[in-house]
Amino acid sequence: MVTGEMVKPKTGEVPESAAEPDVLDGPFTIRQLLRIDEALAAADARTGFTFSVYVGPLHEPAAGAARGLHDRLPEPDTSVLIAVSPTQRKLEIVTGAAVIKRIPDRNAALAALSMTASFGGGDLTRGVVEGLRMMADQAMA
Repeated sequence: MVTGEMVKPKTGEVPESAAEPDVLDGPFTIRQLLRIDEALAAADARTGFTFSVYVGPLHEPAAGAARGLHDRLPEPDTSVLIAVSPTQRKLEIVTGAAVIKRIPDRNAALAALSMTASFGGGDLTRGVVEGLRMMADQAMA
């Protein structure tokens, strides 16, 4: 499991979501949800693992909350969960027992670092999509 803290967006920067009208009650527009869905499907297809994304509050300790969510997935041994709590500025990546052999914690931490850089720039969607791509690339190596 990888733990990280999200960086606060810089003052004056407009997040990607602000460029489009809010369509849903949440942090993503329909277009952004479609981008994330495509990235999830691609990661699943390329690796044979199941990737999931949770965006919302994580009770403390956040790592335990993320592990609890991961454990409730249909096949946790072959699953990866990216849990993001923007309001708490928390990011957790949980990998199953079979996944960790192909995506070690060190490599998941690199994906988390890239994700937090995008989050810090105000782009939640790009961060999630990039993290999925990086972990799928690592699983294929």
